[in-house]
Amino acid sequence: MLKLKHITLSAFEIINDSGTILIDPFVSLNAQYNYRNSKNISDIFVTHGHYDHVGQTVEIAKNTGADVTAIVDVAAYFQTLGVKKVHPVGIGSWLNYDWGRCIFLPAIHTCTLPNGASGGVAASILFEINGVRIFHAGDTSLTVEFKGINEVYHPDVALLPIGGIYGMDIEHAVIAAKWLGVKMIVPMHYYLPPVIDVDPRDFAKKFEETDVKCVILDNENDELLLK
Repeated sequence: MLKLKHITLSAFEIINDSGTILIDPFVSLNAQYNYRNSKNISDIFVTHGHYDHVGQTVEIAKNTGADVTAIVDVAAYFQTLGVKKVHPVGIGSWLNYDWGRCIFLPAIHTCTLPNGASGGVAASILFEINGVRIFHAGDTSLTVEFKGINEVYHPDVALLPIGGIYGMDIEHAVIAAKWLGVKMIVPMHYYLPPVIDVDPRDFAKKFEETDVKCVILDNENDELLLK
């Protein structure tokens, strides 16, 4: 069993047989979401240090005992805030877990921590779980790195930012999907008031005459079954 749930902005749950993985848990933006209702949150992954991606990582990690994995500079920040199980990593090597594996990959974006310090580099993350490869692009511009990710890793599903301003807009995300070679896309990072308010249906329309499936996970109970 493998399910995907979009919480808000770039925050997702990946639900697998052994439990739940959280990505970029800025969950306070969704008043309907309660992480305490999730099944066994084992791991939290953070793509970069901006507040809307760090989110409630510290609170959730302390209350659930979840492991936190992030680029070394962001990981050090979590350690200063008392998170016990922190895994500092770099970009470019597979990381093994009980549920599968993942790899941190490049993203073109800034990375400042909530305290104003440098958070090192921003990242994207590719997960391999139950034979399915899910690519979370993080915050990024359109980059030729997507072509290399397609060639080397062959992702099945891409979670792509479409809101513009701080990263890709719809026009560039459509190109990113093509370069990644995926057959399924879930849009993200399209609602952050008052700056970003994009309708994901405008993005989905771009794929109506193609063999790429665009899935919008907007409602509280929406879950995408991947396997």
